[in-house]
Amino acid sequence: MTEQHSNRAAPSGAGSVGTETLGSYLARLASRQPTPGGGAAAALHAAQGAALVAMVARYTTGPKYEEHAGLVERTTKVADELASEALRLAESDERVFQAVIDAYRLPSDTEGLRAAKTSAIQAALVQAAQTPAQLIKLAGEVVDLAAGLADVANPNVISDVAAAADAARAAATTARVNIDINVVAIKDQSARSLLKEQTAGIEEKVVAAADALVGRVRERILQ
Repeated sequence: MTEQHSNRAAPSGAGSVGTETLGSYLARLASRQPTPGGGAAAALHAAQGAALVAMVARYTTGPKYEEHAGLVERTTKVADELASEALRLAESDERVFQAVIDAYRLPSDTEGLRAAKTSAIQAALVQAAQTPAQLIKLAGEVVDLAAGLADVANPNVISDVAAAADAARAAATTARVNIDINVVAIKDQSARSLLKEQTAGIEEKVVAAADALVGRVRERILQ
């Protein structure tokens, strides 16, 4: 988060990612507004990945898949929950990023105001990094869920397992960058260390797992 970002115009009449139309969301994303941005987009990647897993699970039902009914039922339930949670994180990202912007706009005419502004900015940055940190973990759960379904999924929708993995991969890598841009601006070393500990190695594992799953799906399709 930089001063340049903080000077961008605030959104007016912004909608809710979870309820607005796709066209409305894309128009807001493309506009000269600070929110939604990459964080919300990352969360929607994860939401789409989870929704794709749920769709594949719902196509993997009936007598032909009866022996896997328990797995499919659990997968459907969890995938739906992850999709909803990802949407919540998209909306959360807008709120926390706006809080950072608001903190940068606080007055700094006196020494006391400058100190208060600095404190508010730092607190907002720490909070803003929490949403992408949660999102990386969620993206990993989406990939794991897709991987658990891959070997039993209806072959007519097996390509969507790979699509889900790639969507979750994009969520994780984008969230990692959003964490980084906040962390470098955080002055509190203990807060920086905690954020690094929370996400250390997770993004790399998500990427590796997603790539491996996509490879498995492609091999199954092309065999």
